[in-house]
Amino acid sequence: MVMDLSVDLIHATVQLEQALGDGTRTVGTGFLISAPTPDGRPRTVLITANHVFEKMPKLDARIGYRIANPDGSWSYTPLPLRIRDEAGHELWTHHPSRDVAAITVTAPAEFAKAAIPVDYLAADDTFTKYQVGAGDEMMALGFPRGLAANQAGFPILRSGRVASYPVAPAKIFPTFLLDFSVFPGNSGGPVYMSDQAHRRPGAAGGEDVEFIAGLLTQQVELNSERLEIGIVTHAKYIRETLALLSDPAAPVTVTAAQTVMSGAKAASAEEAASPD
Repeated sequence: MVMDLSVDLIHATVQLEQALGDGTRTVGTGFLISAPTPDGRPRTVLITANHVFEKMPKLDARIGYRIANPDGSWSYTPLPLRIRDEAGHELWTHHPSRDVAAITVTAPAEFAKAAIPVDYLAADDTFTKYQVGAGDEMMALGFPRGLAANQAGFPILRSGRVASYPVAPAKIFPTFLLDFSVFPGNSGGPVYMSDQAHRRPGAAGGEDVEFIAGLLTQQVELNSERLEIGIVTHAKYIRETLALLSDPAAPVTVTAAQTVMSGAKAASAEEAASPD
């Protein structure tokens, strides 16, 4: 299947929100992955940062679907997404040591078609194969402070360069830094690479290098000052979370919490307090 990963991910990326009852809302970003069940049945899974759901205390969030109209316009049509049962228990699956969450969703037919095939998630050897490292450009999609690109509710596309070294293997370096401005509401958005084969070592002739590198989980602050650096969790942990969705006993990589840099704190990028 021929894909333009930027366009396809724009269609697969959604705003997640929950009204807090005081005229504000909590906002995050998620994206849809097509991840069939072990027996081959189609399944659409929403991926986001675990803390996005954790910060939503009510039973239902809203997921911002967009519907194409016959005249070429789009309608923003958010629908409820049940994230907790009546007792308040979580209905999503999360990674035991990384900030990744997954939940099966029943999306409108057009949105289910927009879900990105699971094979586009970077594998353990993807960064090494294509020699991805410091200075390489990546793209990120999200809804900074709940802002969309337009009234149709499409996400905002940003870009930045890998700002840390080394970035692989993921089991040793579970996160990496991306040099771009991060705001509350960006959390959970996909970070990806889209490059031409002739610019990237290791690619076969005519092969485009397109993969989801991970998801944005945090921003970096130092002494309450935003450093305009995002923290990206490797796609390896998305794959492992998807495996847990199918089998809670599936093996995962358990990593210790990572200190980004001495004297810095990772500021959660999930909560956007803005008028409804």
